[in-house]
Amino acid sequence: MKKIHIFGIIAMAAVVVASNILVQFLFGSWLTWGAFTYPFAFLVTDIMNRVYGVQAARRVVVVGFVVGVACSLIGTQIMGEFGPLVTMRITIGSGVAFLTAQLVDIKIFNRLREGKWWRAPLASTLVGSSLDTAIFFSIAFSASLIFIEPLNDVSWAGEALPLLGFGPVAPLWVSLAVADWLVKLSLAMIALVPFRLIVGSLQQRNT
Repeated sequence: MKKIHIFGIIAMAAVVVASNILVQFLFGSWLTWGAFTYPFAFLVTDIMNRVYGVQAARRVVVVGFVVGVACSLIGTQIMGEFGPLVTMRITIGSGVAFLTAQLVDIKIFNRLREGKWWRAPLASTLVGSSLDTAIFFSIAFSASLIFIEPLNDVSWAGEALPLLGFGPVAPLWVSLAVADWLVKLSLAMIALVPFRLIVGSLQQRNT
């Protein structure tokens, strides 16, 4: 395995583990800290895809997924002030959402890779991020899926509140999901800058 692939795997695993922990802590009323770290997973995938191809991107995603889930499972055994650092529902939700969203991201990126440089990373990240948010927050916090981890009290996430403070009444986790999604969309645009710079640097190094 090329050295750069190892760095990609490490970067991916670090993003997943950090996000699994940070998603449990609120930033303001509607965001979690994980919203600011998780989108970088798509940046890592898209850089690998552009520079090293589909197979390399998939390798980084799969190995990063395994390492991330393993570290998250370890986190479920480490007790913090309010319980385990990572709950089982968050571990499962993150794993399923991550693998689904990243593989879809790779497929869309590959179909658009011959177009303008920004189309593939932007479109793939927007679709992947939307899938990731919907899957993760549903599994991690929806009351209808309490059977996944009955002893994990997520009743706080089901509190009925106006959506984002001014919309129709919805469970708190829905507002968290919408806010998370909006941040991911914003970061997808911002990430085009480091994507362009890093890809350019790596391609020059490989020539």
